[in-house]
Amino acid sequence: MIVAKLEDCGRFLHLHPGFAAAFRFLQEEELAALPAGRRELVADKLYVNVDHVDGRRREGAVLEIHKKFIDIQYTVSGAEVMGWRDFASCANWREPFDETRDIGFLNDQPFSWFSVPPGYFAIFFPEDAHAPLAGRGRCAK
Repeated sequence: MIVAKLEDCGRFLHLHPGFAAAFRFLQEEELAALPAGRRELVADKLYVNVDHVDGRRREGAVLEIHKKFIDIQYTVSGAEVMGWRDFASCANWREPFDETRDIGFLNDQPFSWFSVPPGYFAIFFPEDAHAPLAGRGRCAK
């Protein structure tokens, strides 16, 4: 897991060939004006989900996991909080893993919670179970 300011994203470009396109999108688009929904940047390899939703607080946040994709969560506005736990220590599936969508939800609780303020991002690798949208109020990601 990595947490950093968007302006520091260059330090991480070498970690994955898709990071350059992902961070270019985050830097160039007027993210706050985009409608919610999925946008394909590179077919079947890189996509963006835009959300404008209310945070669920820690009590309502659910750990999720991806086995193939790396998840970059970027906060445009709002008081975002996320949870983290290493996937190897998780044991309680909420529902079976969905191979087609590459997502699974867990009943386990995060080991740690951290703020991801506007202008910051968090990168979650397949070994990182993460609980986004644990903040309060309206959040755009």
